[in-house]
Amino acid sequence: MNCGAATHTGLVRVRNEDRYWMDTGHGAFLVVDGVGGHAGGEMAAETAVEEIRQELLTGGGTAEERVRAAITRANNRIWELAQANDTSKGMACVLTLALVEDGQLTIGHVGDSRLYLVWDGAMRKITSDHSPVGEDEEAGELTEEEAMAHPRRNEVFRDVGSRPRTAMDEEFIEIRKCRLHKDAGILLCSDGLTDQLSTERVREIIEGYKGDAGELARELVEAANQAGGKDNTTVVFVAGPEFGGRGKATRPRFGSRRRRGAARLLRGRVAFLGYGLLLGLLMWVVLRAARG
Repeated sequence: MNCGAATHTGLVRVRNEDRYWMDTGHGAFLVVDGVGGHAGGEMAAETAVEEIRQELLTGGGTAEERVRAAITRANNRIWELAQANDTSKGMACVLTLALVEDGQLTIGHVGDSRLYLVWDGAMRKITSDHSPVGEDEEAGELTEEEAMAHPRRNEVFRDVGSRPRTAMDEEFIEIRKCRLHKDAGILLCSDGLTDQLSTERVREIIEGYKGDAGELARELVEAANQAGGKDNTTVVFVAGPEFGGRGKATRPRFGSRRRRGAARLLRGRVAFLGYGLLLGLLMWVVLRAARG
């Protein structure tokens, strides 16, 4: 897989409370958005990265079990640090973790960062936003444009670190699973990207992929800054070995796939017609022979 990442403080914020981690050898990809202000958000995000990394590299079990254990470990460590330091009380983070193994994608998600699957000419949001505005948008009560401009856009009702958790707590870790095809890509991002760029605009930029995932990640972050840059923005993009933007593997392959299907259908109809004509001729010969 070709992967790349980019992060930026943005044009308004003083600190960058976003963090990311990539490990292609273990198929692990992570985006974290810190919450808590001052140095708390940064500490929470850095702690999450370190604890998740350690757990995934040393823990055992199924992919889902390891994802749950890693996020829970990060949660409880952030909680412990916050209780030990008055200046860090209330710190937490939101995050999206993806684990790719044998063509299977396992996602652990808490908060309003996002993961998109880009495949077959479409971009689909796999994670849910754990926020009031996000729920209203997903329910169709708000348009994407209304949600992006909503004053409560940044409120979340799930986070990592605000209280002790266990791996199987209800309404804590959202787990999603899907097949990751070789010609697909995944986008993990903090809300600094999706608060500034519409889904359609993000998809247009991804269509320009030229084989360098890092360059694409930087283009997305730069576009968010050009659109206002009101928040920290972090992007991790992972491309399968056969993924391509418009003019490369993705679009032509999908088009040719449809053309191949149409060609097979046409050949089938021609063959059916030919068999019919041959059967009719055979019957005509038989009848003539019987009359003679």
